[in-house]
Amino acid sequence: MISRFDETRRQLAAVISAAFAAAAAEGLLPAAEPAPFVVEVPGDTANGDFAANAAMVNARTMRMAPQRLAALLTERFDFGSLPVERCEVAGPGFINFYMEQTWFASLTGEVLQKGEAFGRSDYGRGEKVMVEFVSANPTGPMHMGNARGGAIGDCLAAALEWSGHRVTREFYVNDAGNQINKFGASLSVRYLQLFEGEERHPLPEDCYQGLDIIDHAKAFAALHGDRYVAVPEQERRDALVAYALPKNIAALERDLGRYRIRYDVWFRESELHREGKVAAVCQKLKDSGWAYEKDGALWYNNIKMMTQKAEQAGRPLTEAETAELKDDVLVRANGVPTYFAADIAYHYNKFAERGFQRVINVWGADHHGHVARLKGAMDAIGLDGDKLDIVLMQLVRLMKDGQPYRMSKRSGRAVTLTDLLDDVPIDAARFFFNMREPNATFDFDLDLAVQQSSENPVYYVQYAHARICSVLKLVAAEGLTPEALQKADLTLLAAPEERELARKLGQLPDEIVAAARFYDPARITRYATEVAALYHKFYQNCRVKCEDPALCAARAALCRATATVLKNTLAILKITAPEVM
Repeated sequence: MISRFDETRRQLAAVISAAFAAAAAEGLLPAAEPAPFVVEVPGDTANGDFAANAAMVNARTMRMAPQRLAALLTERFDFGSLPVERCEVAGPGFINFYMEQTWFASLTGEVLQKGEAFGRSDYGRGEKVMVEFVSANPTGPMHMGNARGGAIGDCLAAALEWSGHRVTREFYVNDAGNQINKFGASLSVRYLQLFEGEERHPLPEDCYQGLDIIDHAKAFAALHGDRYVAVPEQERRDALVAYALPKNIAALERDLGRYRIRYDVWFRESELHREGKVAAVCQKLKDSGWAYEKDGALWYNNIKMMTQKAEQAGRPLTEAETAELKDDVLVRANGVPTYFAADIAYHYNKFAERGFQRVINVWGADHHGHVARLKGAMDAIGLDGDKLDIVLMQLVRLMKDGQPYRMSKRSGRAVTLTDLLDDVPIDAARFFFNMREPNATFDFDLDLAVQQSSENPVYYVQYAHARICSVLKLVAAEGLTPEALQKADLTLLAAPEERELARKLGQLPDEIVAAARFYDPARITRYATEVAALYHKFYQNCRVKCEDPALCAARAALCRATATVLKNTLAILKITAPEVM
């Protein structure tokens, strides 16, 4: 399932490779394998529909100046049935290809033929992939980092699906360990305060301070009264956690559902402990020599692993790296496993027990130091750490009236996901959070997100789709039905604006694959914006309802193809494609 655009690029690459071989057979070039080169759309399409850097990257190997090598190759090109109008050597040795009009027509025709399926490919070949994202602690509401991680993770999962992978979306519920102990302690203090006062039970600084804790304690007291005041502390904590935690998890699922995120699996950390999987993976590390006992605790030998990986890479650790390295506790002296031990067991479960071929985690940038040691731990337990990929996501800063905006109207504390969705359309939130690469910091302009103008990028894209739908309704009233558009002579679309738009439409499958391959969903929003801009340019310069019926049909067909591409692109982002605005 290769797109016409990608097929052309591959064929051009094959033509170039064949020219290298022909020149070598003639004794004009060394009989060496050419270095990898790329065939891509140039930044300025005045320089061709495709450009190749084959001569430039092979000049040294072939012992020839790039321009001379490029000329030598072009003289031996055999395009066969490829619709290449001409090729030229330009600049320092680029080879530029200009395609015939029939090729542009074929791109538009492919979109019309495939419809809702256009953009899908078999690039992933059915690889079984898990994308784990958000995984917010269930001890409180979700913050802006979770909001951004949700949009990025969900769009990345969609791009992987569209490019032929078998994808599972997963939320890891951290319902065990220190944060749950802290949650229970916080609830217990707030509960006791209701009956015995804050002076007798001051809230420790290391407890959760949120109003949600107070609300849970009040609701629990309304159900049980003072029944749990006199019971042992642990019993009271357990009862409060058993009451509040399911409500928090249900709220996470509800709020994420409102955000259009549906998970295939909600995996609980507590299951790993209950089923003995954390203890089992610790024993596995100990048996294989990657864990050792010291001071009553069990330690993972991270220093040994990182040193070994550096040696395998052909370099010793630097002094700075050595100074930062330390071994990690797996089981504390009191017998309680650490979060790191549970994380190793969780990822062992992903790979070894559930058979995922690749695992992608979307994490906040503050987890940077955890990446190498977790990947190393996968190697230590007999798996391949290279199959675990971590997408590190930078912080987002909310802006309003040109100033940072931090306070929630509801609680007076940090803005939560629900606060955001109360003030900003879901379409805008999902689009905006995917406008920058995950590793780039991002300012979310609250004022811009609600604007109904071309300055608002999601409105700009949606307006393009609505404008096309309006045009198609007008031409349909004059007899140009979708069936009639399928028969339009697309070779008539020869204006620069028409060719430019058709070329961009043909690139959707490539953009989706690139978003999946490089873990960069921002490519999808950028592509949607570019398509909208090219359509608006076409609309201004090429009148659809013109005097020539054949040209009118062809332009209407191009409009329909553009609407299809915009709708499919927005579907990946889970953003609506309105027909009227």
